[in-house]
Amino acid sequence: QVQLVESGGGLVQAGGSLRLSCTASGRTFSSYNMGWFRQAPGKEREFVAAIRWSGGSTGYADSVKGRFTISRDNAKNTVYLQMNSLKPDDTAVYYCAADRSSWYLSRLSRDYDYWGQGTQVTVSS
Repeated sequence: QVQLVESGGGLVQAGGSLRLSCTASGRTFSSYNMGWFRQAPGKEREFVAAIRWSGGSTGYADSVKGRFTISRDNAKNTVYLQMNSLKPDDTAVYYCAADRSSWYLSRLSRDYDYWGQGTQVTVSS
């Protein structure tokens, strides 16, 4: 089994930045595509960003493209989400997830096999 633990959430003013981290257990992290999702109160969980196992390709939701950057350090079993120019609409619980089987960067929650507990991001105006 793989355990994912997110950190780095908090309260930030609009226009500010946060860097989320997700650290995974196990020795097969480098073979997994990784994703970030978020869920705001009363809303469905939505895709934010994904990165290929090699780090060679990434994908982003249109709502965050140009502001957020996903990256990974396989030696540290860690994936990051750098969030810049934050907006109040970015307020949500952010989850990292691992996809062990897809050959492509999925944007669907059902394609991810392991999930973290989430970290709260609150952006004030």
